[in-house]
Amino acid sequence: MSVSPGKTRRKFEEEKRYNRLFAKAGRFPFRIVLDGLKATYNVGKIFRSAQAFGAAGVDLIGISQFNPYPAQGAFRYVPARFLASFEEAHAALTTEGFTIFALLPPGPGQAGATDLGVLELPEKSAFVLGHEEHGVSFRPEDFPDVRPLAIPMFGAVQSLNVSVAASVVMFEYTRQHGRKGATP
Repeated sequence: MSVSPGKTRRKFEEEKRYNRLFAKAGRFPFRIVLDGLKATYNVGKIFRSAQAFGAAGVDLIGISQFNPYPAQGAFRYVPARFLASFEEAHAALTTEGFTIFALLPPGPGQAGATDLGVLELPEKSAFVLGHEEHGVSFRPEDFPDVRPLAIPMFGAVQSLNVSVAASVVMFEYTRQHGRKGATP
């Protein structure tokens, strides 16, 4: 069953109002940064995972609206910050004391990326996930403090759906920090 664009828009505005009223930072001080993702199903699915893994919030760069239905209500509870550019997100995250990681797709652009699972993630980590086809919106050399990060893959297909990649990163973060005195 498909939902009309008008109904999706109304649902998004309703959920955005609830987000402003009810959203609170989760158990862990990490943020997910969605850099220009397509506003279809993945954004909502990432909110759902962010709520499940206790994220402090989700930053949306260049995403003014998305389909809230796949979030299954999680958009109401995870603080959302809507930003115009990566520069704006970088300034906010840096001021807030986050170490910023950019999750890179497999391939030549991944040179110098640290494999997830090998790295001890700082408590205040922010994970940037780029557009499904074009990657991040910024030139990595313009932001040398943003650390490249890779999910090691061993199959013939060397990519993951962006919502799955976000979930893998959130799982690894909570695996590392879940036993360090956080309370439910």
